[in-house]
Amino acid sequence: MTGATGTVYGVGVGPGDPELLTLKALRLIREAPVLAYAAAAGVPSFARSIVESHLEGLQARVEIPMVMPMVAERFPAQEVYDKGAAEIRDHLQAGRDVVVLCEGDPLFYGSFMYLFGRLHGAFPITVVPGVSSVMACAAAAGWPLVARNDAFRVLPATLEDEALRQQIDDAEGLAFMKVGRHLGRLKALLADAGLIDHAVYVERASLPNQRVVPLAALDEDRAPYFSMVLVHRRGGAHVL
Repeated sequence: MTGATGTVYGVGVGPGDPELLTLKALRLIREAPVLAYAAAAGVPSFARSIVESHLEGLQARVEIPMVMPMVAERFPAQEVYDKGAAEIRDHLQAGRDVVVLCEGDPLFYGSFMYLFGRLHGAFPITVVPGVSSVMACAAAAGWPLVARNDAFRVLPATLEDEALRQQIDDAEGLAFMKVGRHLGRLKALLADAGLIDHAVYVERASLPNQRVVPLAALDEDRAPYFSMVLVHRRGGAHVL
């Protein structure tokens, strides 16, 4: 994997189950002289934990943890990406390839895109797609997402009520991400739209503590970070 300069590999590691890695992702991870990954301050990197079992017995490699402070402001995170990109750049200029581990898919709500923006055009970059959280949640719930001419939308639950109402009214299938503290508000909006009985809540898809609950039966009004709500106007794309 070496050349005049190194190559950046943005590697999707999937939603959590180590067996959902692609063969290409696994090969690149095992061969990588340098691994980079994001982590929240004080918490082990989830992306690295997914591949940890595949690293056992391998020679030591350089690791670049990009530790994000637990604050809402964008500026500290941007500084972390600047620093991470600078460290990656040093390895690339020395001819070493760098594999950046990305939860889910690198270009779907993935932090890799911020490194991509800083390194694109200066070094070779290869993106290896991974199983996204949307597909993992649909599989966990046994929930067909779209069929035929259905319109499907992926929305952050952080949007304002009116924006969410408009999107809910205009699509047959929906996936709501970043549910968190917005769960209660989202349940109320879907109830008003007559769709709460056509929705399912999925938490930690593909992990041993995975949880799948019809949204109408869910008592909580807050959700963990790794959660999603899937909706289909017909109750599922398979319904005629």
